[in-house]
Parts: sequence; structure tokens; C-alpha cells
Amino acid sequence: MSIGEGSGEGSGLGFATMRGRNYPSIRQFTVFLENRVGQLLEVIRRFEGSKVRIVAVSIHDSSECAFVRFLLSHPEQGREILERAGLALIETDLLGVELPKGSQPLLQVCTALLQAEVNIVQAYPLLVRPHGRPAVALMVDNLDLAMDTLNDQGFSMITEGDLQADEE
Repeated sequence: MSIGEGSGEGSGLGFATMRGRNYPSIRQFTVFLENRVGQLLEVIRRFEGSKVRIVAVSIHDSSECAFVRFLLSHPEQGREILERAGLALIETDLLGVELPKGSQPLLQVCTALLQAEVNIVQAYPLLVRPHGRPAVALMVDNLDLAMDTLNDQGFSMITEGDLQADEE
């Protein structure tokens, strides 16, 4: 479908051209912080008083700076908070995948992606359990192929809307 075609109901607009709560990927924000005491706390406190919750976090530290990766319950508002703080950030799409039942759920996910020749670049667990199941966030080298592969094999994907579902 070209960009100029309609996007109303029944127009055939697919996930690949849509963005919003039910888009089948979740946004990761990578923030660059100076490597000094209190920097992470300062960023996390910026979400205080907002509806934005941190649903996953990963930190890669070096001697000069730290790269902090966040998945947020409300990514639009979260991006605004981070931008207002003057933080340099990068936004990336990741897969959220519910782990299937079984003794080796990660093995099942990795096997499915390997069969499709999709590489996992980053992985970390979600702090929330959408639908009551454990889940992971994955950065892959081919997002569309990974989504198609996992969907075809019956895995449940996590959407941005799922990250808000268990709010009080």
C-alpha cells in the first residue's frame, strides 16, 4: 500500500504502516547519561507524578557514560518528559514476546528466530506481566520478519497497549 492510499476502515492498512497502542512492537528509549552518582535516579524521578511507568530497563555502563534503555507504559508522554529534560535519546522498535509455557521458553523463542535467520541484538525481561505471563523485550535485526515468524508459530506479541493494561 502506498502512503497516498486511504487509511479508513477497510482500506487494508496493515501493522507495517500504523503506529499506536496496538502496533505489534514496543518503543525503547535509549538515554545517554554522564557516568556520575545520581544520574539514573534523576532521570527516573522525572516520571514521578506522571502516568508513565518504567516497564523495563537495561543499563550499559562505560567509564565515561552510561546508556540506559527504557520501555515505558506511555511512550508518547515518556518521550516528552525525556525531551523536556534535555536528554539525548534514541527511539527504537523492539518486539515484546510473551514467554510460552514449558521448561525452556527462551529456547522456543530463539529456535523460532534462528529458523528464520533473525538475529537477537538485545534482550531483557519486562518488569510487568501483561496477561499474567512473563515476557521479554527483544531487539532484532529484522523486526518485520521476526514478528511474522513468531506470529506464524503461535507466540503472543506484546503491544504498547498491553503495557498499560494492568494499571490501577
